[in-house]
Amino acid sequence: MTMREFQPLLPSSSNPLPKLWLLSDERNDEALEDALTSMPGGSGFIYRHYYLDDAERLARFRQLSHLAKSRGHWVILADSALTAREWGADGIYGAPRALYPRRKDLFQLATAHNLHEIGLANRLGADAVLLSPVFATRSHPGAPSLGPARFRMLARHATMPVIALGGMNAARAEALQWPHWAAIDGLS
Repeated sequence: MTMREFQPLLPSSSNPLPKLWLLSDERNDEALEDALTSMPGGSGFIYRHYYLDDAERLARFRQLSHLAKSRGHWVILADSALTAREWGADGIYGAPRALYPRRKDLFQLATAHNLHEIGLANRLGADAVLLSPVFATRSHPGAPSLGPARFRMLARHATMPVIALGGMNAARAEALQWPHWAAIDGLS
């Protein structure tokens, strides 16, 4: 597929922002196929796999992307816009500054942990932001979490949709009563 043929998914009335997102990680790699298959169609998948060398990372991306797209999921790549276009991802994921300059042909999903990073995501025009950690996580044991009240306070400052991340699973998402959430372990 050439870059001219590639048409990424972007939010629209017929294609709303996914409510559920899965992030890849070394510790959930073996469960990703099952998780992608069991998620509702049209969910989001953020491919990271930083631990693999370039050739292995691309090969694994192709496997998972094919499965995800067959289920109607959005596929977001934690990498550059150029790589996302070459690999056929729908968008890019990273710190707000990594998403600059604004690209209209790719969905841009920023990470944020505090008010400063939300402000950067706002100014740099991210399409959505993952705000974390809402709750304690296995990936950062003992690190402080935002908690529901601080999460909501910070989310109010975002000018784009906010996706809750960090210790999230279906029960916590329901208790938080937040429309968009993401997980690493909580879905795999």
